[in-house]
Order: sequence, then C-alpha cells, then structure tokens
Amino acid sequence: MQEPIKLIRKYYKAIVITLFLAVIYFPTIQWMVDRWTAVDSYFGHGFLVPLVSLYMLRRKKERLKKMAKQPNNLGLFFMALGLLIHIMSSFLRVYFTSAYSFLLVLIGIILYFFGVRILKECSFPIGFLIFMIPIPEVAIVNITFKMKLFAAHWATVILNKMGIAAIRDGSLIHMRKAVLMVEDQCSGLRSLISLLALGSLVAYLSGLSRVKKIIVVIASAPIALLANIARIVMMCIMSQLYGVQFIEGPMHTASGLFVFVVAFIGLAILVKSLEKN
Repeated sequence: MQEPIKLIRKYYKAIVITLFLAVIYFPTIQWMVDRWTAVDSYFGHGFLVPLVSLYMLRRKKERLKKMAKQPNNLGLFFMALGLLIHIMSSFLRVYFTSAYSFLLVLIGIILYFFGVRILKECSFPIGFLIFMIPIPEVAIVNITFKMKLFAAHWATVILNKMGIAAIRDGSLIHMRKAVLMVEDQCSGLRSLISLLALGSLVAYLSGLSRVKKIIVVIASAPIALLANIARIVMMCIMSQLYGVQFIEGPMHTASGLFVFVVAFIGLAILVKSLEKN
C-alpha cells in the first residue's frame, strides 16, 4: 500500500499535469482518434506515433537522468502561448491548430521544469509527434487532386515508353483494352506521409551525419512518389492483360502494400549507400 503512495508523491506533478492536459485537450484527442480510425484514413499510423516517441524517450532514460535540471522561466511563455492558441482553436473548433498548440505546451513544460539541455535532448521525440496530427480535410482534397494528376501523368508517360499505348484524361488512363481511374486513395498521399515519418525515424536512429540525415528525410518524398507511380503502372499493365476486375478487391489492397515495401527498400538502399560514402 505504501509503495503506490510513494510513487504518487514522487510523480504527483507529472500526474496532475497529465490529467490537466488530458481534460482540456480531450476534444482534440477525440478529433485525432476519429481521423485515425476513419474509413480510408490517411493517418491510420497516428496511434503508433506517440508510442514510438515514448520508446525513443525511454531509450534516453539513463542519459536524461544524468543531465542536470536547469529550469527556465521561458517555458512559461511557450505554455501560455500554447494554451492561448488552444483556447482560440477550441472556440472556433479548429482542432488542427489545437493539436499543434499541444506541442508548444509540451515544449514549455519541459523547458520550465528541466531546462534547455534536456529539451534539446528530447527534441526529436517531441517533433516526431507532428506525424500524428491529421492534415485538415480541405488541404487533403487539394493535395490529393494534384498528386493523383501528377501520378497519372507520369504513369501514362512510362506506359507509352514501354510500348503500351495510353492516353490520360484528367485522372483517367485510357488504354486499348482497359480504362483505369487514379482515385484519391491512389494519389500516393498516404504512402508519402507514412514514408516521411519512417524516413525521419530511420535517419534519426542511423549513425549518419546531420547533413546525410537531412538528405534521407528529403529523399523520402520522391521515393514515395516514385513507388506510387510504379504501382499505378503495374496496375495498368495487369488491367490491360487480365481486365480491370483483376485489380479490384484484394489485389488493390496488396498493391498498396507494394508501394510501402518498394519505398522502404528504396529508403534502405539510400541509407546504406550514404553509410558507405
């Protein structure tokens, strides 16, 4: 009985702060969970992001224990700014900015209680939380529209280079025996977001220099786009050979996995090549 009481006394500040944040940010958390679990969500990985951040912080546990605490009152400014943005966002029901305000509050808490050095040490796990915050739906509509046209254009170019006659009409790819529509879910946005998160994590955990880590993160975007274009080309070829019905259902789902696998392999090759040079 005494052991739990000792733990509560030891961590009461952390418990109070956690409960306070959970209460005031509950609508924002609920919004994020709804977006993570939505049908055809672009942010299904959202549940994993905070777990990965916690894991990275746990890996630093011993190092953080050895670092001296140097409380900085500047943390109060970040906390106040974050809470002000949250209050305004809640009033306007703009949960996207509310979610980002949470990161400001978190930065302020660490800075106020522990100081600049510890905040710097925790900077990546905190920054990684950005990948759990869903993009506003209006932005997604605009981005996916442009991305699917981009993917359809280059897929058509590649098909013609391969000797398969293809004409693009918007997001439709017309071939002699089949017509394939590049829909929103095939735009590549999901794989782009996921691979940017994965690329950032791989770069951080690698032993590469800072410049090379930045190269890995930046390269994650074109790798994801190229993998998605390869997927569309593959589906066009199969629909031309076996009919559009062949690429529906399980095959369509499997092709989504194909994008991620190809992109991950491309990312791994890039990291290996940078390690050698």
